[in-house]
Amino acid sequence: MKLTSFAFKGNVRRQLGNAVLQDNMKRFGGRFVKARAEAMQQVDNLEALRLAATQVRDHTLAHLEEYLTAFEDCARKRGTVVHWAETSEDVNRIVLNIAAAGGVSRVVKSKSMVSEETGLNEALASAGIETIETDLGEYILQLADEPPSHIIAPAIHKNLDEVADLFSSRHHTPRQTDIPALCREAREQLRPHFLSAQMGISGGNFLVAETGSVALVTNEGNGRMVTTLPRIHVAITGIEKVLPTLNDLSLILRLLTRSATGQDITNYVSLLTGVRGPDDLDGPVESHVILVDSGRSGLLGTDLQPALRCIRCGACMNHCPVYQVVGGHAYGWVYPGPIGAVLTPAYVGLEKALDLPQASTLCGACQVVCPVRIPLPELMRVLREKSMERRLRPWTERWLVMLWRWVAAQPALYAVVTRWAARVLRWAGGRSGLLHHLPGLDGWTEGRDMPAPQGQTFRDLYRRKAP
Repeated sequence: MKLTSFAFKGNVRRQLGNAVLQDNMKRFGGRFVKARAEAMQQVDNLEALRLAATQVRDHTLAHLEEYLTAFEDCARKRGTVVHWAETSEDVNRIVLNIAAAGGVSRVVKSKSMVSEETGLNEALASAGIETIETDLGEYILQLADEPPSHIIAPAIHKNLDEVADLFSSRHHTPRQTDIPALCREAREQLRPHFLSAQMGISGGNFLVAETGSVALVTNEGNGRMVTTLPRIHVAITGIEKVLPTLNDLSLILRLLTRSATGQDITNYVSLLTGVRGPDDLDGPVESHVILVDSGRSGLLGTDLQPALRCIRCGACMNHCPVYQVVGGHAYGWVYPGPIGAVLTPAYVGLEKALDLPQASTLCGACQVVCPVRIPLPELMRVLREKSMERRLRPWTERWLVMLWRWVAAQPALYAVVTRWAARVLRWAGGRSGLLHHLPGLDGWTEGRDMPAPQGQTFRDLYRRKAP
């Protein structure tokens, strides 16, 4: 996926000016928010469950090498070949080597965010290998030649009419506007690919160390078809996804599905362990798992390590007021929303995603709903501090912050400045009481009017009411 996080402000302006996207995002609105709230109300001792899940993730990260080694040993005993990939280029090279050795000309894929990180589809296409996305949302986006905008609902930014036009144009079929009919049309298009592909590629929601299994959590049957019908299956996942035991997986699943879509459990939970046995009716003849670092190990032992707890539920973006307005593409890479505002700078470099940690009101909604209690506002503050320390922010911004700090540290001067500012801004608001333009802060008033102060500071009001 092409990185455009460095152009976040320009991306935002385009998205805010996209009337169709704005309408789609408003209709998407709080659908997942409401579903999650209703699902969580049915859970006894929710906070105890969240705490237990957080402890499991922290424990695993503290002993990551141990559990990854255990996973590798168990997986190999079941016939799986385990590969280690330090970079995105390593991932693509490994997949292409597997494909070449297996004489692969067609690949079917289940949804994989890590493969979006590596640009795997483009690498396969360059090698002359036809690659078909089979998750409905990802299939829609492949036809539209667009990246995903959400980690669990990748085509959430598109409406029914857009999909109907796209299917009619690309499939050369009569235009359908009935959702079941469109789903049926997608199945008819995809089924021949399932039956003819030599390789299936999937992600991995989790890895289970004690069994050497890859856990897949999906709402569509494509995941099982991708992993069982082709002769070769390749699972690509980050090293942080390992869990110690099946009991730990069960614990995490209770939170993942409720946090993501508001379901008690998804339609399909698959545990993929090794190759097809002599008495098995289906399953791959070759099984490969690629464990991807690509910047993850660099977060271990740092202030940003809690971000590696993420179980990719999408709850933070569903509740984020910024994401709800600008959509996922504005963030310019694989992971949008609050988690993307932390992971993208951490993985690709802060200088390439400088504005993402600033793309938050720090309201804290993301932390409140995170099933594994990632302190996202605090992590964004850490990145903001780093950007100031490394002098990556504009000099005017750094100067204003230093000036504000100096004034705020001197109570008498602070009182004079704020009293003066309150009166000037009240005058600037005029009869309407609204500020239409603030010199130097044009971004705040470009799309909204701000209410002017009433001319008195908090200290003035307190002094009048104090006994």
